[in-house]
Amino acid sequence: MTKTEFQNVIAREANEEDVTAIKKIFHENYSDDYPYIGFMDEQGLKHSVYNDDTIMLVAEDTDTGEILGTASVVLSSGAYSDLLGEFGRLAVSSRAKGRGIGKLLMEKRLELAGQRLHVGIVENRCVHPFSQKISASYGFVPVGFLPMKHEFINRESIALFYKPFGPALRLRKNNPRIIPEARVLAQTALTNTGIEPDIIIDSSSPSYQEDQEYQIKEWSSNELPALLRIERGRIKNCEVFGPVKLQYGFFRLSTKKAHYLVASEDIITNTSESSVAGAIGYIHDDIEKSIRIFELITSREDSIRPLFNHLIKNVAPELGVQYIEIDVNSHSPSLQRTLIELKFIPTAYIPAMVFDGVERVDVIKMSRLLVPFNVGNVEFGTESMQVIADKVINSFMKEEVLPQVYETMEKVSLFEGFNGEQERLLASILSYKEFKGGEFIYQQNDLPHALYFVLDGMAEVYQDEVLVGQVSQGEILGEISAMTGNNHSVTARATGKVKTAFLTLSALESIMRKRPDMGAILYKNLALGLGQKLMRSNLTDNS
Repeated sequence: MTKTEFQNVIAREANEEDVTAIKKIFHENYSDDYPYIGFMDEQGLKHSVYNDDTIMLVAEDTDTGEILGTASVVLSSGAYSDLLGEFGRLAVSSRAKGRGIGKLLMEKRLELAGQRLHVGIVENRCVHPFSQKISASYGFVPVGFLPMKHEFINRESIALFYKPFGPALRLRKNNPRIIPEARVLAQTALTNTGIEPDIIIDSSSPSYQEDQEYQIKEWSSNELPALLRIERGRIKNCEVFGPVKLQYGFFRLSTKKAHYLVASEDIITNTSESSVAGAIGYIHDDIEKSIRIFELITSREDSIRPLFNHLIKNVAPELGVQYIEIDVNSHSPSLQRTLIELKFIPTAYIPAMVFDGVERVDVIKMSRLLVPFNVGNVEFGTESMQVIADKVINSFMKEEVLPQVYETMEKVSLFEGFNGEQERLLASILSYKEFKGGEFIYQQNDLPHALYFVLDGMAEVYQDEVLVGQVSQGEILGEISAMTGNNHSVTARATGKVKTAFLTLSALESIMRKRPDMGAILYKNLALGLGQKLMRSNLTDNS
């Protein structure tokens, strides 16, 4: 076994004799409330020690033989060819705090993992920023925020950090096609990794539609040959990635607790290969109350949405699932768009994460919550992590209020004339903010920042401290400054709790430049609305 000297402590790969000490350290750090009993079970730990899919390390005091800490790298986070590893739990005995044990174990993990991996990821808990700072100090960079992913005493959020090894980035497939909703996340993650953002924003690729009804059920041995004959999603045009694949065989899939939903046509018997239109593979984690989707195989594109709908509406509720996650090919904008419509949110962007064909492909991790969104108290160890978390949190908050946004859009003259695709695009770039009673939305002479429209509540408008009007649900604030670029000529203040959606002026300018079809409608409606306001104001003054 390879050993690294560190004062009177060495880090080495674990053996069976270390299992009892490892169990004790885990128990000391995580207590009886820890839901992952495998870390407290000696048989489970022995399996990790001897498993080729795991690098299990210990830190040993060479004077006493005492085990002072442990750490691992899980090499089965992706498919075999992905060379993807997750830097797992690192725990140090309380008697060894302050002796640099964590640093020693981290350095040893990097040494061994660098020989076996192309990509390493770390899932850092957000209850405190300590582990995030450790990851950052060893060259890992933030690429995602996974809200409410893990089930501990409560659902906890994860700061996802990333580090490429060896030739990973040289093998990267360039120019991913990204939907607008994932743009900021992708650009931030690529910049953090040191890659010049080369994404292509795709606003035109349509989502997959449901053109006919399919019978959907759990797979049986009858469907396996038919599914193996389907190329799309397995060999060609892989849109979803995960740790296992259909061709691994029934036994390995069973050990991974993998399931498949199969879509077939009712009019043909289920034993006929021609009846199978597609399948979706998923792993259910009962402890986490989560589902990870790892494969999508289809001979007919119109089976994709029915498969996802069945998983979300039928399977997940029956299993008590609260969180669903999927890794999507960054070159598959139609699936990205479909998932957005099914209320999935982009939560991470991981460059060169998987091997597909002869290149490494970026992945967009997308998540859906089946419980109310509430991240609670979270802390972030780096400013760049805060930027990513803010973007993801805002996207989930946006999803919470989208029904109200669409309802309000129908009442707002600003959006008159927009088609469905244009409405969805606009909703994706809106931001949201609540104001308390008496709080200023903006003040007279402030620099213009955004165009606001009121989702709920009422605001009063003052000019030179004189009340000149009120604005309620469906009405707009700040349009004069938005059109002229001049400072605000009035003050807008919330009379009670006010929910607003706002379009920043930079976003408005971007729409004008990139989507002139939408820009023309917006400016026309702004001009008409402003004219009507001025007419009402003149009528009031003359009455």
